[in-house]
Amino acid sequence: MIQELFAFINSFASKYLFWVESPQITKIDIVEIVIISFLLYNILVWIKKTRAWNLLKGILVVAVFILIAAVFQMNTILWIVGKIVNVVAIAIVIVFQPELRRALEQLGQKSFITSLFSFDSQKEQERFSEKVAGELVKATYEMAKVKTGALIVIEQNVVLSEYERTGIALDSLVSSQLLINIFEHNTPLHDGAIIVRGNRVVSATCYLPLSDNMELSKELGTRHRAAVGISEVCDALTIVVSEETGNVSIAIGGELYRNVDAEYLRGKLNFIRKGSMDVSRFRIWKRRMRHVSKNDETSDK
Repeated sequence: MIQELFAFINSFASKYLFWVESPQITKIDIVEIVIISFLLYNILVWIKKTRAWNLLKGILVVAVFILIAAVFQMNTILWIVGKIVNVVAIAIVIVFQPELRRALEQLGQKSFITSLFSFDSQKEQERFSEKVAGELVKATYEMAKVKTGALIVIEQNVVLSEYERTGIALDSLVSSQLLINIFEHNTPLHDGAIIVRGNRVVSATCYLPLSDNMELSKELGTRHRAAVGISEVCDALTIVVSEETGNVSIAIGGELYRNVDAEYLRGKLNFIRKGSMDVSRFRIWKRRMRHVSKNDETSDK
């Protein structure tokens, strides 16, 4: 079968592409193409699950710009690109050192080879169950009643392993009792954020990056800035309960939506649990969310 395919390719090339000067395609060439394609596919899948995905899209935009400059012989631009390309490559390695380290760690894991051949990961599936969404809402507003501060990060496409490792591993099924107990005052796990992956709490007391967005209200404390900060570097949805006022806020896409009610939160959780949220739907959602009391001047620390 392979020999027949190989003969057909050579016959087609010699008959219709005779004007193209190209080396003869051998069996080794075909094997190399298959291996490179397989590795490239898995590298792209890995990148999509990390913060490097947005960087890759930015690099593609810059690459198109450089290609245009090359076509029109913009020599000054090409000279600048040639001078800075090595510096940029080193900067990328430094910025994404945690992701690269994690990728090398995975090479030594027994499940790595199995994961390479797992092509069903792209199937549409729920991120978490409807019951878990209900437990999250219940716990959030139970804590809000007694002004118990909370920070709950719900993972979506981007895997938050980098931040998960800063906390204490739990791997516990999500329940309202568990969440309330974690954030109870003076308990060992109440400080920091928890990360929810699927139906489980995977880590507690996690450290999150703080947003340096100057447009955020000065009234907001560290907990809210951490929620916005994590939403700026990934696609996670973060629930914040204010310890000062008991108000509930949502952070996603680098924006904070303050003072949301239980039904509103339940609707957003049900919206994201069905699967990936594409860009167009996300933009529509953002427009609809603008009516929430984002512009409320109530103090919310």
